[in-house]
Amino acid sequence: MILPDASLGVLGGGQLGRMFTLAAHSMGYRVVVLDPDPHSPAGLIADQHINADYQDRAALQMLGDECAAITTEFENIPAESLEFLEQYCPVRPGADAVRIAQNRINEKTFIRQQGLATAPFAAIYEAADIADAISGLQPPLLLKTASMGYDGKGQQQVSTADEAGAAFIQAGGAPCILEEMVELEREISVVLVRNTSGLTAVYPVGENRHVNGILDTTIVPSGADTAITDAAIDMARQLADAMNYCGVLAVEFFCTRQGELLINEMAPRPHNSGHYTVDACATSQFEQQVRMMCGLMPSDTKLLSAVVMTNLMGDIWNDGDPAWQHVLNEPGAHLHLYGKREARPGRKMGHINCLADDADSALQVTAKIRAALNMKP
Repeated sequence: MILPDASLGVLGGGQLGRMFTLAAHSMGYRVVVLDPDPHSPAGLIADQHINADYQDRAALQMLGDECAAITTEFENIPAESLEFLEQYCPVRPGADAVRIAQNRINEKTFIRQQGLATAPFAAIYEAADIADAISGLQPPLLLKTASMGYDGKGQQQVSTADEAGAAFIQAGGAPCILEEMVELEREISVVLVRNTSGLTAVYPVGENRHVNGILDTTIVPSGADTAITDAAIDMARQLADAMNYCGVLAVEFFCTRQGELLINEMAPRPHNSGHYTVDACATSQFEQQVRMMCGLMPSDTKLLSAVVMTNLMGDIWNDGDPAWQHVLNEPGAHLHLYGKREARPGRKMGHINCLADDADSALQVTAKIRAALNMKP
């Protein structure tokens, strides 16, 4: 076990790293952040900020020498950097799990190898692969870059081979997947934690609503029936066990109108759809991240209140600072801002958790706040 006053390292200094740092500090740990942005939200509050590229071996060695354990804020950290750090201290989750999650071809292939369902897809490595791939799929389709895509980036809707070819060129000819679009009833996600001994704790399933490919709202409890949520939890556990995973893992699912439950993707880290846990659960996902990397037991994931989490995008700063009094004066509403220096359209600047006796009441409070802040539905 790694106990308080030890230094914990995190690769990535964005909002997830910031919330990890806050949780670690509250538990008595020191935090070292490695991030190339000199003004990164986590670096600004960490005990030490190593301002360097994620592949800078000297900086990585400094991090490894300083820390008792290291984790990651996002999955696009080069897996080779994690492997390099593993010679210095525990890295949780490890390079193997991150490598799977940072490439859609590897990820979906791995999911299928576990006997779990995804939307029908085909791997596209070069333009010549498109004709065969599209003949075996039912349009409309999405062409998604295999790596570095998030929040709807790197995705284009296509229906024909010509459209897919043009989208592939626009993507720079990098490896992609071509995937069938499914008829959605809803999207849900499972956030779980698993320690080095394989003990697992699972948070209540959230229902996710997206706008322009970016998560807008998570509702807990979800509107999915118990059979669906139980099946999703079982599938997420199966993935974590197959990877011998240690850390916080999020798995996103499509619930189709045909009654299918399909895995969309997984994230080897705390997840936007788990931000509700900070105010509505016995233990936040970020405290769990600290606990898992330190070899401790999973803590209580009990839901204490129905909750709606809503992302705050940079768009609402167009006319200056938003009128935060409409959030701060609302009982049950909790404001979380990430300390980012520049608000831009489509950039996540913070989130609000609205707690209430039930999900419908939490949605009503959320709608009132959205209207006051001029947030688009």
